[in-house]
Amino acid sequence: MSDPAFEYAPIGLVELENRIIRRCNLQFARTFGGEEADYRNMPLLHLYPSVADWERIGERSLQVMRGTGYYTDERVMRRRNGDLFWCRARGRSLTPDDPFRHGIWSFSDISEERPLVELTVREREVAILSCRGLSAKEIGAELGLSYRTIEAYRARLLEKFGARKLSELVAKLSGMPL
Repeated sequence: MSDPAFEYAPIGLVELENRIIRRCNLQFARTFGGEEADYRNMPLLHLYPSVADWERIGERSLQVMRGTGYYTDERVMRRRNGDLFWCRARGRSLTPDDPFRHGIWSFSDISEERPLVELTVREREVAILSCRGLSAKEIGAELGLSYRTIEAYRARLLEKFGARKLSELVAKLSGMPL
């Protein structure tokens, strides 16, 4: 049975069961590369930059979905050809008692709004914690580093993102208009 609203939606849609793609629409296949059939029964893990990202985002989204049944964020994803890009992801569980068992998710390429900047794992951690409003001392304590080391990471982030001060960096990292 065909579902034109799903198949031809102007946004990438997938139906997931336990984070495995059961079906996707045309826009999803265009966004990630390839054909719809290429994604059938594929673990969503293959579209994340790393297993660590898949686990971290999975834990965070599961916690939120247990309370609301819904989750949204902006994250880096990986196309079939290996290219990384910024993506807005939104999901709704169809099984609230077990949020990952069955759900519908949308994925939008937002790389035009948020260009991808290569970051080390540590730079990414410092960037995320900076966006959460933590001071250099608080980030250092959480990561087991000195606040001076955190300041050095922030200086590299400022340079990579072309920001003059921390508030501008946080705005760029969070996708807020300047």
